[in-house]
Amino acid sequence: MDNDEYGHMNNATYLSLTDTAVSLWQIENGLAIRGPGALRFLVVETRLIYFAETGFPDTIHAGLRCARLGTSSVALEVGLFANDAPQTCTLAHFAQVLTDTEGRPTPIPEHVRRIYQSLPGAG
Repeated sequence: MDNDEYGHMNNATYLSLTDTAVSLWQIENGLAIRGPGALRFLVVETRLIYFAETGFPDTIHAGLRCARLGTSSVALEVGLFANDAPQTCTLAHFAQVLTDTEGRPTPIPEHVRRIYQSLPGAG
């Protein structure tokens, strides 16, 4: 189901892989995304730019960089790479806003900000 009728990866699959890559990075860096202590980062914008075709059964690798770190939001760029290709096949823009339990934007805590600042581009 990952491939469309032309034999390359379905558009929705790129977004799913991007979302998974960001979630795994957050978990690996100690940011709870589920449960009582979870941070409530909501996706507010996504965009994909395609450079090369890929599809199942290619192995997809993801690289993250921080494009912008605001008061309550973070914009990440996620490069997806097929197999051992040195260039990205797709570049995803993935913006999130940290919200409180009522859905209002809330400032990113300093310890979380430092984690995002560890990404390339956050400078």
